[in-house]
Formats: sequence, structure tokens, C-alpha cells
Amino acid sequence: MATRRDDLLDAAICVLGEHGIHALTHRAVDAAAGLPAGSASNHFRTRDALLNAVVERFAARERANWEDIAARVCPTTPDDLARALTAFVLDGTGPNRTLTLARYAILVEAAIRPSLREQLATTGARVNTWFMNWLRIAGSADPEDDAPIVMNHLTGLTLHQLAYPDLDFDPSAQITALVSAVLRPLTAKVPI
Repeated sequence: MATRRDDLLDAAICVLGEHGIHALTHRAVDAAAGLPAGSASNHFRTRDALLNAVVERFAARERANWEDIAARVCPTTPDDLARALTAFVLDGTGPNRTLTLARYAILVEAAIRPSLREQLATTGARVNTWFMNWLRIAGSADPEDDAPIVMNHLTGLTLHQLAYPDLDFDPSAQITALVSAVLRPLTAKVPI
């Protein structure tokens, strides 16, 4: 069950995803959440506290989205993993577009805010560990090396679709080719 804090953070994600980082204020979050003025500042005294909490919230929501997809696909082979990753990219550029845009807005902000960069590094390390487990299950011989290749490609692919929407967007062939190339047994790997 969502709490008022979660409602505020989800509203902050909407503000970020729909209007960008400069629109993120306590007042804008209160309005987006439909709550009285001062609600956001009661939970998050500063804008930095709000941003830090948003980072944790979008990471949890994206992980829940992935877990939902993975539960349906059960990615235990490279092809299964490619299907799940395709579904995740389509979800992030479709129904959860605002959530994804919020993540990118915060990533750009982290380039100029070291404290935010540190928090994203911590959150990202948890995501990397979690994703490496999925790669291992799907057959990766070296998840530590494979994870950044796959994740960075998906990040770029998603960003491009968000910036230049293609109504016929279907990343399945590209993701399948990438996963197939990267998840070869360690002895068969060739530079990409």
C-alpha cells in the first residue's frame, strides 16, 4: 500500500519526467500530488533530500517493473533475456515513459552535482549486482563484464527513443543480436 511519502515521490517523478529538473519544487510536487501546500517540505526538508528520495523511489519502481516482466518471461536463456529486456525497453519508452524521463533528468543533473552522483553510484551498484544475477541465470560466463555492455546499450537505445520517438519502434532484433553476441561462452567471445 502506497504511503503519503510514496505519493509525493511519485508526484515528484511525474514533475521531473513531464517538466524537467528545473520544475522540481516542493510546491510543484504538492500540486502534482493533490496535497496541501507544505506536504512535500514536511517529508523532504530540502530539494536535495527530495532528489535523494526520488532516486531511491525510481530505482525501486524500475526494479518492480523489471521483476514483473521477468516473472512473466522467466529469462533463463539468452533469447528469454532478450525478450524480457525488449519488454522492459518498450515499457520504459511507453507506459512508464515519465518514470524513465525522470531517471534521465536526474542522471544529467548528477553530472554537475557530486552528492547526487555519489547516490546514483550507490543505487547503480545495487542495480548492477542485481542485473548480473539475471545475466548469470541466462548463461553469461562473465556477468561482470557483460552487464555494462548490455545495460549501456539499453540506456542509449532507450534515450534515443525518448528523444526521437519512432512510432514503429521495435528494438527486439537489436537487443537479441546484442544479448546473443555478449552472452556467448567466455572462450568464444570476440570483441564487439
